[in-house]
Amino acid sequence: MKLYDFHDSGNGYKVRLLCAFLGLGYEYVEKDIITGETRTPDFLAKNPNGRIPLLELDDGTCLSESDAILFYLADGTPWWPGDKLHRTRVLQWMFFEQYNHEPSIAVARFIVRHTADDHPRRAELTALRAKGHDALRVMATQLAKTPWLTGDTPTIADVALYAYTHVAHQADIDVGEHPPVARWLRRMTDLDGFVPMTAS
Repeated sequence: MKLYDFHDSGNGYKVRLLCAFLGLGYEYVEKDIITGETRTPDFLAKNPNGRIPLLELDDGTCLSESDAILFYLADGTPWWPGDKLHRTRVLQWMFFEQYNHEPSIAVARFIVRHTADDHPRRAELTALRAKGHDALRVMATQLAKTPWLTGDTPTIADVALYAYTHVAHQADIDVGEHPPVARWLRRMTDLDGFVPMTAS
């Protein structure tokens, strides 16, 4: 497999982290989204949406959208449970990640890390941080009851939400204000095969 990715991307890290947990090898191809490397004709031929991560399978099939890639890789493994209701709970959290969590925490992090201090988007940060804390409170409510987001075992829902939660401080969002989430972050790093974002 070939993974087109940008190392600072939490969405890309989701795929790298699951591959590490599953022991899957791949060829890594860096694409700098800041300088437009995903907007070239060659890359757009692989993903017309011009985004990473993009997973190219051995037969040339290309898969986009990080959470869809997680599902593809996890199918048939314990990371994608067999029980119908459990799978639905996993999907609920993954939809939450894309609709409530990522648009606040990941966007705030991007603005802080990749825009100038006087950039107009800096005006969005106060509202984005508030929404980020709202998302973390929802997670904390669940994680105060169960060790993982859907129960007693980790799933791709945990992988999906770990990616940007563990770097929320880079958006000046303090996860320490949500102790169940902070404890969950530590449990993730204790899992066999775990790799940090900077080393994966």
